[in-house]
Amino acid sequence: MRTKKNFIPQELLLLIEHLKKLPGVGTKTAERFAFELLGWPGGELQEFGALLQEVQKKIPPCPICGCLTDLSSGCRFCVPERDHSVLCLVASARDVYAIEETESYPGLYHVVEHLLSPLDGRHASELRLDRIEGRVKQSGVREIVLAFDSTLEGDTTALFLKQQLEKYNLVISRLAFGMPVGSSLEYIDGGTLLRALTGRQKF
Repeated sequence: MRTKKNFIPQELLLLIEHLKKLPGVGTKTAERFAFELLGWPGGELQEFGALLQEVQKKIPPCPICGCLTDLSSGCRFCVPERDHSVLCLVASARDVYAIEETESYPGLYHVVEHLLSPLDGRHASELRLDRIEGRVKQSGVREIVLAFDSTLEGDTTALFLKQQLEKYNLVISRLAFGMPVGSSLEYIDGGTLLRALTGRQKF
């Protein structure tokens, strides 16, 4: 039996499979994107391809906080002008921009990169607790804000970090639970995130 895959060139199928790896992109959307790319002028495709090849090199994570940096200007989240007494822990560099859009948080950030999920092989060692503790000691941190998604993994990670950091006699807070359960920071509107951030509770 002939299927659509029998007629699509192998290279185009490969492109579709790569596009399907993007969040929220299914087969139909990936096919539409792939055919759209085929219609781009050659120069634009070359520019796009070159950008994809270099983007990780040109936007590396900060070795201190894990936020994305600009090679020409360094990390804008570790500058002396920010409040070094507050450290906000987030799961990914993407979450930093969601919080920054509220224009209400002046402190430092720390990207833990992985939330705890033993079933997926993500254990406590991957949180690199020593790096967090080092920043607490060096920067004079007085408050830790746990800004993780309101999910099982986010709750588990927040509880673990709270238990590990309590010995430093810090104020440990978490985003207010006005956020919908199971929600992701990426998809929360600015008003809701602002209320959650300013209304954070001692944890």
